[in-house]
Amino acid sequence: MTTTTPSVQLVSDLVTRIPEFRGVFDAHVFNQGGVLPHVFFWDVVQDTVRSFLGEDPAAADWRRTLDFLEEQIGRGVLAVDEVIVTSFLNDLPYPHEPGYAIVQELGPVMAAKFGRIRPGG
Repeated sequence: MTTTTPSVQLVSDLVTRIPEFRGVFDAHVFNQGGVLPHVFFWDVVQDTVRSFLGEDPAAADWRRTLDFLEEQIGRGVLAVDEVIVTSFLNDLPYPHEPGYAIVQELGPVMAAKFGRIRPGG
């Protein structure tokens, strides 16, 4: 019997809820030989910021992604929180980079965690 870790389940749930990530997921699994949540979320950040900036009309709507992640981080599952904080919030643009304004759109739980890990923005 195979047990799915909470962080791998997070990736699976994201792809199920927001199917626009399916192509990125399939390429990730092919290239990595499996699901590496922290690595996968680099692509999620990039696609989300591109969507926020209006650079990729085919990308998943950034609002849906932020809503999903806010919902997930609010569950209090440590492994899920770790992926979202370390590999999503921490990889968002910095104040001098395009797309930084997306941090103003974070839900309350993610905004609080973002403020703790990157107090200077």
